[in-house]
Formats: sequence, structure tokens, C-alpha cells
Amino acid sequence: MASTGIVCRVFASFEGPEGAGKTTLIRGLDARLRARGVRTLVTREPGAALGGRIRSLLLEGSGMDHKAELFLFLADRAEHAATVLRPALAEGRVVLCDRHADSTVVYQGYGRGLSVDQLRAWNLFATDGLTPDLTFLLDLPPEIGLARLSDKDRLDREPLEFHRRIREGFLAEARREPHRWVVLDATQPPERVLEQAWQPILDRLPRD
Repeated sequence: MASTGIVCRVFASFEGPEGAGKTTLIRGLDARLRARGVRTLVTREPGAALGGRIRSLLLEGSGMDHKAELFLFLADRAEHAATVLRPALAEGRVVLCDRHADSTVVYQGYGRGLSVDQLRAWNLFATDGLTPDLTFLLDLPPEIGLARLSDKDRLDREPLEFHRRIREGFLAEARREPHRWVVLDATQPPERVLEQAWQPILDRLPRD
């Protein structure tokens, strides 16, 4: 990783349903940060060295035991936190991560019915306590998000009621930690969503 640029340690995660525009928002924020000379890292989960293989297992095919699904996510998260997230933050980068621990709490907890409290504890164990400074929730009705998808993976093909539980789960988690979460209306044009997300990031950059 290069050593030049503004040092600013910020860990921002991006949550919400598929089709909400997380990738577009991350790209927009990354471009603005780089234009200001801020060093960034854009990553995703599953996303460690193991992430490609785990991602295929998780998102392709059909049925999978709920506990097996959970532990695959946690294995990737542990590796990702240790080998990607912590080193980037130690270098003073702004890390923009497409999904993190909150996805597991919501999808496996609110969606699959596993213990939310246990999931929070396992996430903390997997990351050695690493949590985002900011979490952006791109919120929209699941019917809209799913309609935007041209290629649906295993989770996208779950029944609509599952996706409704996911939405409510994300909103419940945002209400639980309002100091960390920023809820964005993802039915708005992407440029409007970018403007609303930029200020919380800007507030954490060095003033000089």
C-alpha cells in the first residue's frame, strides 16, 4: 500500500438490500475522498483472501444449513478483519466496506431466526472487537431492490417475506445504535444519496 496521502482512520460500512445502490455510493465517496488526497481502501464481505471461494459457496447454488452459512460468513470476517481491515486502518486509511458484521446479525438473525445476541458476540469474537465508525443503511422496499437485479444469487431468491424481515432488521439495528448508523432513502437519485452520505464522512476528515 502506498504511504502518501492524508492520514485519516475511518471505518465505514455499507448495508442494505441488493439493488439499493451500495456499489454506486461507495464509488462516489471513494472518488471524492481521493480527490481530497485521502488514502482509501474499498473492500467487501465476503472479501478476504478466502473470500472468493467462500463467496461462491455462500451465494451460488441452492439450500444450505443455516449454521453452516453463518460460520462461513464468520470465517471470512475473521480473515478479512485480520488481513485487510486492521492493516488498512493502521495505515490511516478510510476504509469503505460493502457489508460487514451487521449483515450477519440481520440476515442470520432477523432473517434466519438465529439468536441476535449470540450473533453479535460471535461477530465481536471474529473481528477481535473491530466495529465500524459509521454504518450507512441504504433503505428501500425489497420489491424495488429485487426488481433492479438482473442476476439473482441464492439469498436474492429467498421469498419476499424473508427480504421484508431483512429490511425491518436493518432498521431495528439502526434505531439501536443511532450514533453509528446513517439511514439513507435509497429510492432517491444516486447523486442525492451521495450528497447525504458525504457530510458524515467529511465531518471525520482532518479540518486542515
